[in-house]
Amino acid sequence: MPQRLDAGKTAPGAQRALFGVAGYLRHCGLEETLLHIVDLRASQMNGCAFCVDMHWKDARSAGVSEQKLSLVPVWREAP
Repeated sequence: MPQRLDAGKTAPGAQRALFGVAGYLRHCGLEETLLHIVDLRASQMNGCAFCVDMHWKDARSAGVSEQKLSLVPVWREAP
């Protein structure tokens, strides 16, 4: 899927800030699979198809089941 926006060129400060938060989260002690799910949900909320695709693949590679990933948009109703 082609990327439609180059955030590094459009808003480099915002991209640096997001990468800073992501770097902190990667070392804060949360499970890797949970972080992938959080990334996926944030991308869904942002409406970024490129990022949803990327984070879905990352989560699957980390061992998150497709069933669990399919319930992310409706997490409040999921067991």
